Order: sequence, then C-alpha cells, then structure tokens
Amino acid sequence: MKRVLTVKQMRNIDSYTINELGIPGMVLMERAALAVVDEIRDYLGSLKNKRILIFCGSGNNGGDGFAAARELIIKEADVKIYVCTEKEKIKGDALINLQILEKEGFNPVFINGVDEISPMDFKCDVIVDALLGTGIKGPVRGLYKKVIDLINETGIPVISVDIPSGLNCNTGRFEGACIKAERTVTMGALKRAHLISPGRELSGKVKIADIGFSENSFNRENIKLNLIEKDDVKNLLPQREKTFHKGDCGKLFILSGSIGMTGAATLLSLSAMRIGAGLAVLGIPRSLNPILEEKLTEVMTLPLPETPYGSLSLKGKNQILEMLDWANAVAIGPGISRKEETLQLIVEIVKNIKKPLILDADGIYPFYENLDILKKLEPEIIITPHHGELAHLIGKPINEIEKDRIKTAVEIARELDLVLLLKGSPTLISTETGECFISNTGNPGMATGGSGDVLTGMIAGLVTQGLSVRDAGICGAYLHGLAGDLAEKEFGEMGLIAGDIMNKIPLSLKLTLN
Repeated sequence: MKRVLTVKQMRNIDSYTINELGIPGMVLMERAALAVVDEIRDYLGSLKNKRILIFCGSGNNGGDGFAAARELIIKEADVKIYVCTEKEKIKGDALINLQILEKEGFNPVFINGVDEISPMDFKCDVIVDALLGTGIKGPVRGLYKKVIDLINETGIPVISVDIPSGLNCNTGRFEGACIKAERTVTMGALKRAHLISPGRELSGKVKIADIGFSENSFNRENIKLNLIEKDDVKNLLPQREKTFHKGDCGKLFILSGSIGMTGAATLLSLSAMRIGAGLAVLGIPRSLNPILEEKLTEVMTLPLPETPYGSLSLKGKNQILEMLDWANAVAIGPGISRKEETLQLIVEIVKNIKKPLILDADGIYPFYENLDILKKLEPEIIITPHHGELAHLIGKPINEIEKDRIKTAVEIARELDLVLLLKGSPTLISTETGECFISNTGNPGMATGGSGDVLTGMIAGLVTQGLSVRDAGICGAYLHGLAGDLAEKEFGEMGLIAGDIMNKIPLSLKLTLN
C-alpha cells in the first residue's frame, strides 16, 4: 500500500529530517527540483530548446521552482520565471536558490499584476506551477488567484510542484481558484488531496518523488491512511486448495429484495457467486420466488412470509434464524424495502446474528435510532452506505460529510466500533482502530442503479470465503472498481449498467491474481 499523508504529518517528517537527522533543507530542495526536471523531461521527451514557463511563490514551493529553473537552464531549456510576490518576502532556502540564479546572470521577473506577464511567454511547451505549497487554507485571492485563472485559461499543460496551487491538501477541495495540472510531482508520499475529488482530477498524473525521507521518519507519524494497490489485494484474496469442495468455499445467507426490487437481490446474489462463494441462499418474499427462480440459476432461494406490501414479514423470523446457523456470513439490505414491519424484522435478526454481517442500503436504514445495537454486536460487521445513507444514519447533512469524507469515515467507524465502507469518489474503507484505506479504481460510468448491490455481493462473497470484513472491504472495493473499469473499456461510460460490472468480476480477479 502507498501511505497518504496530512499536511501536519508531512511537516513533521520534513522537520525531523532537517532538524534531527541533520539533512539540510537545501539538499531536500535540490532533490525535489531534480525530480521536477525529470518529470518535465519525461513529459516533453527532451529539454533542449524547449520553452518552459515557471511561476513561483514566496515559500519553499517557489524555492523548488527556482532550483528546477537552474537545472533546466543547465540542460539548455529556454526558461522564463515569473515571481508573484515581493523579493523581500522570500526567505531561507528559497532565497538561497533565487540568489544562485541571480549570480548566474538569470533574473526572474517579479510582478504585481497579470498585465505584466508577456503574452508571448505563453507560447511555451509547458508551465511549471511552483506558486503555493501544501499549507494553504481558505480561498486564494489577489494576484495568486488572477495568475492561476490566467494559467488555466491558456490550456497549456501544467506540471505542479507537490500539489496544484490553491488545493487544500487535507480535503481535496479549493476556494477561489486552483491550478488544473496535467501532472503533479509530490515529495515523499501522496497527500490526501491527490486522491479526493476534485483534487484527484486537478492533480492529473501524480509522481511520488523520493527526496531522501527515511522509513523511520514515516513510521514516527503512525500513518493510518493508505492507498490500496493491486498486490495488496492479490495477497489478501483467499487461496483454494485442490481438494476444496463447494462447502469449503463458504455459505452465504442473503436477505434482499421486495416487490419491484428483485434486481437488487439478483445482482447481490450473483456477484457473491462470481467472486467465489461456494453456496448462497437468498431469503425473499414468498410471492417473488417464481421470479427469482427464473433469474437465479446458481443461487438457492428461500421463500419467506411477506407483508401485504410484498416485503419480508416478521413471521419469517424463526426460519431466518435457522438459516443463520447454516451460513458462514450474512448479507442484508439491497431492495429489502423500508416498510415498518420489514425494518422491525431486520433489527430482530441483526440482534441475533453471531456470524460476520454485511449491511447495505435499506439494511442500514432502521438503525438511525438504534445505533447502540450496532455498537453492541459481537460478530464482525461492515456497513456499506453512500453519503446519503450515512447522512441518515448519523443525522448529519450530506454537505457536512462531503467537506471531509476521510475524517467523517474514520470518526464513524470508531464510534460504532465496526468497519465502514463509504462509497464515492474515491471509496473509503475505515476500521474501528482508525485505519482508513482508499480505493481509486472505478469511473463515473459506475454511477448507475445496482452498482452498489454488486459491491455488497462481492464483499459478502469474500467474507463467506474466510476474509475478515476489513480485508473483504479492501478487496471488494478495489475489484469492484477494476471490474467497472474493464466494463467501461468495452462499453463506454454512458451505457454502463450494473450487470456489466458484475460480468467483469471474474476478469478483475484473473488480472489481479496473475
């Protein structure tokens, strides 16, 4: 996994490296500059005679820009630098790098307004954004805003140093203005904003530059946020022995579906089988059994008593409890309805569950006023809401959740003492211990009805095979997004449907394992 840092963690690592290990800040700045130059070369193919426009600010981000300019000049690039601050405000290592440039006879242009920027300078091959670093809070104003707006308007490719200028490094959001980069060279490790929309899109392709931070410097920070990678999933997925039979691959019991919502039950059940569950039984309202017998060849059905509204009735409680003894894991929710009697049934069943539990959609709904039930459950539990369902569960508006999705996910998982998978861009998996994992697979085409039901089935199928709900959430989120990406390549975004994602599950497994 790749670690993902906050602003404070990165500052601490930087400070420890300079002040305790004794590695000069100038050394780190030089390494950062060389990494930026390498990325420019990679993007342009060569540097000689290439026109490169660099915008610098007053801080260390600007210092990286000055140092990069010197290296580019040495390599015979045609470089122009604009500095968007007074010279007196440049201090420390940034000032030293500016003075080195000046001693070499290269004088950056200090500006007070965008009208001082020559239009001819925008006839360049690439722009380097070294304006603002990771510490910005609040809206970008004044000259910086005008310069950022102007850069974006040109349409010239931008390579940002550490983070696109204007972006809040912790939240991935911005106020006022923000650079839209083609590429970003970030120092030491990923930052949260590189992975959280809109920061993910604004950062473009992100390159992590190793500038000399030690492993111990990272370990001191107790970093609990990580990006899921292919090998992480490969190492977590269950392995089958040659002697396995279907019972060894797990038995899943599902409560899903109601009148008009047989699709949710179908997608969940088949997705669990597609990801490797050995056996699955779907508990459904009795009148829907003929329909689901047609839809589901590989899944067994259990017709249960129903309400007058075609949803599961409390009268089926004892039958359901008997199935809990048979199953290795239980999944409840998609399409089950919000009829009062059905919600009462969900609460009664959840109270009695002793097996790992996956709760999604309507399965989460009745716990808005019963959060203590979730907190007191003995078995492992994972809930998989989107932001609207989570907002209802915890009684907070959606916009408050979206302000800092990572913080919200971590806090709720800890408070409820469970694993929380928060769907979105990107999907987050938070645990009761404060860990949080980011899955950045997937695409906008997956914003389609039934996509979440597929994800629930995948997670349930993995839990059934013996994975913890934590590991199943990690693997399920990554593979779900990968299946969506494979489907998008074949069908495009607009025409993508949940069944396309489900049908790509085997290929997503094959590509990950091989």
